[in-house]
Amino acid sequence: METVQRTIFFVSDGTGITAEALGHSLLSQFEGMTLREVRMPFIDTPEKIDACVQRIAEARAADGVRPVVVTTLVQREMAQRLRASDALVLDFFDSFIAPLEGEFGRSASHSVGRARGGASSKDYQARVAAIDFSVTHDDGVSQHGLELADIILVGVSRSGKTPTSLYLALQFGLKAANYPLIPEDFERNALPPALLPHKAKLHGLSINPERLSRIREQRRPGSKYAALANCRAEVEAAEAMMRAHGIPWLDASSKSIEEIAATLVQTLSRIAIP
Repeated sequence: METVQRTIFFVSDGTGITAEALGHSLLSQFEGMTLREVRMPFIDTPEKIDACVQRIAEARAADGVRPVVVTTLVQREMAQRLRASDALVLDFFDSFIAPLEGEFGRSASHSVGRARGGASSKDYQARVAAIDFSVTHDDGVSQHGLELADIILVGVSRSGKTPTSLYLALQFGLKAANYPLIPEDFERNALPPALLPHKAKLHGLSINPERLSRIREQRRPGSKYAALANCRAEVEAAEAMMRAHGIPWLDASSKSIEEIAATLVQTLSRIAIP
C-alpha cells in the first residue's frame, strides 16, 4: 500500500499545548502513518488566521490530500474562518462548548486566555515555585528543604527521575525532588542518610537493564557505567533496597513520562484520602 504523507496542524490562540495533547492522543490510535506536524500557536488576529489558512492550503496542494487540523481557537469568528479551509478540522471548543452551553442554559464567554489564567494566578505561581523546587532538588544536589517535598523519586541513574520530577512540577504543581541510588548505597545496603527522615515521601522508579544500558551508552560510550552487567547489578540492588524499605516503585521502561506522572499522582491522591 502506498504511503501518503498527511500534514497535521495544531492551531491555537494560546500555547497550543492542549491542541497537541488532544491531537497526539487521537493520532496514537493510527499506526504506520507518515505524519508531518505543524504547530501554530498564538493565532489571535485576522492576519494570523489568514496566514494559517494559507499554509493549510499549501499543505493540501503539496500532499494531495486534506490536512488534519486540531484546534482550540476560542473566538467563534476565527474558528469559523479556519473551518472554511479545505481540511478536516477537529474543533475542541465546537465539540464541547456547545453541549455545555445547552446543559448549563447559558452562553460561554469565548474569551481568549481563560485556560491559561495569568502570571498572577495562584495556580501559576504554585507551578513556578514547584518547578524551582524540582530544579534545585534535582539528582540530590540539595538536601535542604526536603521536608517541603510532595514526593521524592529514587532510583538508579538515568531511570527517568529528572524528567518525571519536572513534569510533575509543571503539569501538577507538585514539589518533586529526586535522589539517585548509587553503588556506594548498595555497598552499605542502606538508603542515603538524607532520605531516612522522609521515607513516607519516597517513590521509586526502576527500568529494564537492557534499556538502561542503551541510554547510558549514549552518555558514556564504552564505560563500565553503561555496561549491561553493571546496569543489571544496579537495577537488582535498587529494587532489593526498595523492597526492603517498603518503598513503592514502578517500572518505567515502557511508560511515557505522562503515564509515569499520572500513576504517581493517582498514588498520592489515594494516600491523601483519609
